[in-house]
Amino acid sequence: MDPAVLGTRLASSVLSPLVKQLLTREGPGAGLVDKPVRLSGLVTFRGEKRTLGEKEVGHLAARLVRETVQSPGEPPFPADEQEAVTAALARRLLALGDLDMDDVQAVRLGHRQLARTLREAAPAPGLTTDAVYFLDSVTEWACLHILHFFTQRSTFVARTLVEQTRAQSELIARVDALITRTPPRDGHDTAFEARYRAHLAERHNRVTIFGLDLRDSPDVWPLDVAYLSLEAAREAGPEDTHGEPQGPTTVQVRAEDAFDGHDRVLLRGEAGSGKTTLIQWLAITTTGRVPYVLPLRTLIRAAGLPSPAAFLASADCPHTPPDGWAERVLTAGRGLVMVDGLDEVPSADRPRVRDWLLGLVRAFPGNRWLLTARPTAVRSDWLAGGGFAELSLSPMGRRTVGAFVRRWHAAAGAAEHEEQLLDALRAKPDLSLLATNPLMCGMICALHRARRGYLPPRRKALYDAALQMILTDRDRQRGMGGLDGIELDTEDQTELLQRLAYALVLAGRTEMDEATALTLLERALPSVPDAARQGDAPAILRHLLLRSGVLRSPAPQVVDFAHRTFLDHLGARYAVEEGHLDVLLGHAGDTQWEDVIRMAVAHARTRERTTLLRGLLAVDSPRVTLLALASLQDASAVEQEVLEEVRERAASLIPPRTPQEAEELAQAGPFVLELLPGPQDLTDDEAHAVVTTASRLGHEGSLPVLKRFRAHTSLDVRRQLVGTWRRFDAQEYADEVLAHVGREGLDLTVRSEEQVRATRTMAPWPRVDLDGEYPLDTVMACLDPEGARNLTLRSNPYVTDLRELHALPSLEFLSLMYCSEVRDLAPLAEMRLQHLSVIKLPGLPSLTGLSRVTSLSSLSVIQPVPGDSLAAFLPVGAPLDQLILGDGATETTGLAGLDAFPELTWLNLSSDAAVLGPRDWEQVARHPALTRLSLGGRLLPPHGPSSELPGIRLLSLHLEAGTEEHLSRFAPAVPYADDVRLFFAEDAEPATDEVYAGLFPQAEVTVHRWGR
Repeated sequence: MDPAVLGTRLASSVLSPLVKQLLTREGPGAGLVDKPVRLSGLVTFRGEKRTLGEKEVGHLAARLVRETVQSPGEPPFPADEQEAVTAALARRLLALGDLDMDDVQAVRLGHRQLARTLREAAPAPGLTTDAVYFLDSVTEWACLHILHFFTQRSTFVARTLVEQTRAQSELIARVDALITRTPPRDGHDTAFEARYRAHLAERHNRVTIFGLDLRDSPDVWPLDVAYLSLEAAREAGPEDTHGEPQGPTTVQVRAEDAFDGHDRVLLRGEAGSGKTTLIQWLAITTTGRVPYVLPLRTLIRAAGLPSPAAFLASADCPHTPPDGWAERVLTAGRGLVMVDGLDEVPSADRPRVRDWLLGLVRAFPGNRWLLTARPTAVRSDWLAGGGFAELSLSPMGRRTVGAFVRRWHAAAGAAEHEEQLLDALRAKPDLSLLATNPLMCGMICALHRARRGYLPPRRKALYDAALQMILTDRDRQRGMGGLDGIELDTEDQTELLQRLAYALVLAGRTEMDEATALTLLERALPSVPDAARQGDAPAILRHLLLRSGVLRSPAPQVVDFAHRTFLDHLGARYAVEEGHLDVLLGHAGDTQWEDVIRMAVAHARTRERTTLLRGLLAVDSPRVTLLALASLQDASAVEQEVLEEVRERAASLIPPRTPQEAEELAQAGPFVLELLPGPQDLTDDEAHAVVTTASRLGHEGSLPVLKRFRAHTSLDVRRQLVGTWRRFDAQEYADEVLAHVGREGLDLTVRSEEQVRATRTMAPWPRVDLDGEYPLDTVMACLDPEGARNLTLRSNPYVTDLRELHALPSLEFLSLMYCSEVRDLAPLAEMRLQHLSVIKLPGLPSLTGLSRVTSLSSLSVIQPVPGDSLAAFLPVGAPLDQLILGDGATETTGLAGLDAFPELTWLNLSSDAAVLGPRDWEQVARHPALTRLSLGGRLLPPHGPSSELPGIRLLSLHLEAGTEEHLSRFAPAVPYADDVRLFFAEDAEPATDEVYAGLFPQAEVTVHRWGR
């Protein structure tokens, strides 16, 4: 939308009165105080002068957006985004009260910079381009009016003069101190940095895209045109699905934002995932810091790793910096040091790299540090001691792949092949598993175009076809003959390249000296007579570097392969041809040889394949056994006996049967996805473990596996499918999986704005768990008013007046978790709730009105209960059947008043409820209906309860380390319990099942250990 049109829509007659409501009226006085009045004291929704709440600010934002959208003319953004834009605008207006500045500082900043500050404080991800444009524009216009109001305050001019005087005094003092502390120097550093940045832009603003040089297209494209933003995943703490820990989970961030919240990052990524391209992008786009790009494959060849003064020389920079420049940059904390390719360093040299890097980090704090590696290069805690956060470049999602394919075909001028390939990628899971990074996507696009829609089914065939295309077909299609009198066919080039590849594989390196390459070619040429006739080793090497597209020279006198995929593929081929099967098997436990071994099985003849597979099984390692099973995917023919032996050995690992086995299986890597079965012929436990494995991997290839289970009836399977939603594109996962999942007994957990929008596109869910700050009208838009049965609201400050929930007449279950603005529960008395759960944040006033909610049959109170009796706070007269108490609930009351709930059959007390005394145990003992008791292990009295509990039939105990020792003294107190369930925490050390069965001889005892 044109800015002039937007300006008309946002005329002062609309905007000014609304913005004025956000600011306090001026009070008396000159404003000449020692401590400036912060913006939080000038807005009407913060501090002592608060007249508006967050809800009212939301209404102001809604009115502003509504009046703008309803103005004549073209809508500024899609209608279905109005609610999301309104919420984002409200957050930005509210962020004004959180800025650490006063009115003078804000005016000095200017309305555009103030708007930029608000955008950073309250970002709005997930909106379309038009919606973002509107939101940013209205934020800027609002800031213009806000600053105008500030300048009209009578105190503003006086305070401005005071601030100017103070600022001049401070400036003089700082300059004097700087002159005293720092000797004067000229602008050589500044001038050099300008030249250096120009060098970085020239060197790194280019990227090779496979296949785009087929016909009259350059093979190197400007990076700022071709760059495709990728995502990275980082650990986000334990998942909490329905209150049960499910292990660590991940959140997705833009790869360019890897440093958000971290100054030190270890970035992992598969081969071809874009690690080096990201470093190039950061090198040319970073402002405010000085980037260093340090390729480890070059650095490691020197006798010692470089000091800061040698960084530029090590990176082959032609410019010489002023003396001491690098040290000044790093001492000032202005550096961005990016060390690329840890996986390209031999294992024996990696400790040296770590010591070097950590030494630099400790010597020069305040800088930013980035190290890249393949996923299996080093263990997960390899740099944890240095304060490095770990991120992993995520495989390209379907939308990113789609964007790549469209951009590739547009650049190649091949629009006629675009939709055909996109359809093939959607329809063929095996193909989509390959299209997970820019390299493979470009290769597949090129092969698909060159072969007019035909793609080989196996990886070996795909790589062979790619080599055929890159080595010879490309030049032939462009009408180019041999350069310098040399023209080699695919087989001759492959024969020479595989010698170089195998030498690198054996050395555990990814590059070699040019002299070494020449020596290897001299030895190989006699066996390739056609190549030998056309030139000597230097001529052939020069030809391969210039024309093969597989071999390259990343630095003077250095040779490497354009990608690790070709290195492994060709190295495996030569190893098989030379009969070096023992060498391959000797490296079966090395994750860097994983693809080499899989490709060797593919290249091998049947007898050789048998030797390799049996050798892998002889290693007797779960990961290597799975590697043998995965290798079958690439094999054209296998002896039946060997095939059965591999499958039999892998049967103990595939399918997994427990969550613990699933976790261990996921550690083997994404290739496991190809091996996961189901859902046919799997038990419910196995199906749950398979889904857990695919979820933990969080790989694009996980989606086809998870889709196979979307019609499964097991509640655990369906919970896992819902719980892993956050790992995938919200809308795609909703369409492909969640829309097809059975909903009986299942809550839909919604944790982001993207998931909120996706929820609206599905048929309404009767049970919804909404985690986050959303106005109640947003909540209602996710629900069917007549069909909503269960609702959980978590960490939502917008929830204040519970009368708004009366719009859900069928609601039976309500959970309010950490909703800080809820004070009065009395409005719930007018509803027909059967279960209510309340978890309050510490330090807030006690809730009121609970005693009036007498429809409840189940109640959970996770907060201190005031007074000296439960009956004074809980709803006496409610037909309570179950009562759950925790988080100090019984600190002052104990269990006094428990007899006021005569229909209670189940009492659940968590370890943090409060220690029970003799009178409390008497309350339990004499309760007429209580038959089920659940206790946290810390509530078990050391010497057993003072009263026998004859009514208890079902006993559940959750035991932690140190609490299981009281069990033997507690057991005699429940002589009539016929169902005993023991749950042991991870840190507990349970005995055998027989021991616990002996403590409760009259009961059926089930023991649940962590992870089983």
